[in-house]
This record gives sequence, structure tokens and C-alpha cells, in this order.
Amino acid sequence: MKPLTRPARLVPGSRVAVVAPSGPVPEERLRTGLDILRGWDLDPFVAPHVLDRHAEFDYLAGTDADRAADFQAAWCDPDVDAVLCARGGYGAQRMVDLLDWAAIRAAGPKVFLGFSDITALHEAFATRAGLVTLHGPMVSAPLDLVTNARAKEHLRATLFEPESVLTIASDTGTALVPGRARGVILGGCVSLLAADLGTPHARVSAEGGLLLIEEIGEEAYRLDRILTQLLRGGWLDGVAGIALGSWVDCGPYEGLRAVFSDRLGGLGVPVVEHFGFGHCEGALTIPLGVRAELDADAGTLTLEEPALA
Repeated sequence: MKPLTRPARLVPGSRVAVVAPSGPVPEERLRTGLDILRGWDLDPFVAPHVLDRHAEFDYLAGTDADRAADFQAAWCDPDVDAVLCARGGYGAQRMVDLLDWAAIRAAGPKVFLGFSDITALHEAFATRAGLVTLHGPMVSAPLDLVTNARAKEHLRATLFEPESVLTIASDTGTALVPGRARGVILGGCVSLLAADLGTPHARVSAEGGLLLIEEIGEEAYRLDRILTQLLRGGWLDGVAGIALGSWVDCGPYEGLRAVFSDRLGGLGVPVVEHFGFGHCEGALTIPLGVRAELDADAGTLTLEEPALA
């Protein structure tokens, strides 16, 4: 697995677009997130359909066509330096195939930020555009950025001073399977990775990669089913190492840990748990597509080069 193309870091005055590829966006939270971006001397603007509500499906922020059009226009605007997702939820899979990936590639590398349901877009950017993307806090889910100084500073440093965060260290990371491994970082919400299999944007496998996975609202048996699907499909063959993030509303961790040991322990690769990314307080920003070393014993992910150029 080869490292991907890194977009340029942001600077004061960078123009950033806020889009809603998935679920409906709470307006008050959006305003709070925009204030944070302005406090970083960025110049944010909100895409036209971000506050839309789908007429029939209340879990979508407007129609698939409108969400895709917002995304396409933002990415292809030559004055835009970054495209930031307002929130996750559900819906990115419904609009990703409506995007013109040839035009996205032609528009050149830009910063892309989001997590959760946005995993579907991270995978598409990796396979269709060959671009490093950022798995981190979103604009209208800014509670962490308001209440957690570490999460806020880690995202800001990644965007503006990426050479200062070459080592991503978890305060809570512990080795489920000890060891070190090198590879290209990939991953996100594990249910979205499994749901992506067989689509035009799916990777053939995670071979040679450092797989970072997390989830929300899935019980232990469902996570077992998801991991078993990835195993049976050969998608985990050759993975170099695994980091486990947050598992909010997935049940008692003791039961989850048993599933992870059973399903992942036999791969013979380092596995670190409680790594501190995803749906959790103080979530770290993780660059996807950068080569790194995972040290399960130390709970660190050391990048071979900064996340952004």
C-alpha cells in the first residue's frame, strides 16, 4: 500500500467550505463551529444546502443530488482550500456515486475533514483521488472543540502546523497484541468499511496498512459480524497493524474486548486498544493515507512525514 498525495496545510485567511454529505445539521451547533474556525483566522462559508432537511427521510440533510452538488461545487471552487464536513449520521453512501471524480481529481489536492459516516468519502478519496484526508472533529459537532482543549489543539496543529504532530500519542492506549508495525494509515467507522465492500470505491484489501477502526451504537455480536465479514472476505489479509478507537454505546467493553481478541488476535499483528479517536471525548485527528509506525506497547502512531504538505 503506497502513501497518498498530501494537500497543502492551511494558513490564516484560508477559504474553507462547510458541507453536509450525510445527516441533518443543527443550526446552533453549526454557528458555534463556524465561530471556532473564524477564531483560527480561517474564512469559512456554508454550502447552500447544509441546513436542508429531506422531505421524506428525516435522517438526511436534503436530497442526495443537492448534497452531492454542494460537495462538488465546493471542491471544484479554485478559491477553496479545504472542505469540512458539518456532521456525520447517515447518507454519504447515497451521494458518493453522484460525484464527478474526474473533476475532483482535476481540481487538485485540498484538505478534507470528517469522521463517522464520512468514512465512505474517505475511502472514495483514497481509491478515486489518491488523496490524504483527515479523520477528525466536524464543524457542527463541536462539543469537543469547545470543551476539550487537547482535541481542539490537536486539530488546529494538524491543519496549520502538521510537523508539530508527527507523533500521535494516546493517553489511554494499551496493547491488546504487543509489537510494532509500519504501513499506510487507513480506516474509520468499521461498519462503513464493511458496507463499502463491493462498491466502486472499495479497496481490494487492507494489505500493508495500519487499520484504525472505531464505531458507535453497535452491540458486540454486530461488531463480531462486521469483523467476521471482513475476515471471510479476505479484506484483513496482510494488514500490518490495528488500532482500536472508541466504541460508544456498543455495550460493556469487557465483552467487546473478547470479540476483538477472538476476531483480530489471530492475525499475528500488533493491536492497540483505547487509542482515543472517533466518537469520544478528546478525539485525536488522524491523517489517512500517510505512512507511519504503530507502537502498540507505547500507544503511539509516528508519522513518517507531516499529514499536510
